[in-house]
Amino acid sequence: MAVKDAELPYLRRCVELAAEALESGDEPFGSVLVAGDGTVLAEDHNRVASGDRTRHPEFELARWAAARMTPAERAAATVYTSGEHCPMCAAAHAWVGLGRIVYVASSAQLTAWLGELGVPAPPVRALPVSEVAPGVTVDGPVPELAEEVGRLHRRFHRGRD
Repeated sequence: MAVKDAELPYLRRCVELAAEALESGDEPFGSVLVAGDGTVLAEDHNRVASGDRTRHPEFELARWAAARMTPAERAAATVYTSGEHCPMCAAAHAWVGLGRIVYVASSAQLTAWLGELGVPAPPVRALPVSEVAPGVTVDGPVPELAEEVGRLHRRFHRGRD
């Protein structure tokens, strides 16, 4: 399934949330959980600057969904996100039974941007969601928004020099 024009507002909100994370001193990632009927249920941005490196928005949304949604509601939901889920978030997504993932920028794109900036590799290898959670439907990247996400990451990492 390809990303539809009607989904772009959710993805733009993810980019806005990523910018909010950056403005609060955090890594620029943002995600939105949308019900099968198109209702926005929850949203979050990265909060790893607190010292807890598991505070990714995708992981938080998986926890939120597990506590508040039925299995059928979770399966019908979509997680929109500024960046493809890391392995930890992909696993949480699959274990909770959430539906489709739509991301703006891929793990490969992020890895390339960080490599260009000389950022050290993270402690967990970047893998496509399909390698971690093969049963999850995944769509992305979204070229018309990906460069904006790239600029946010460049700002974050250049600001740390």
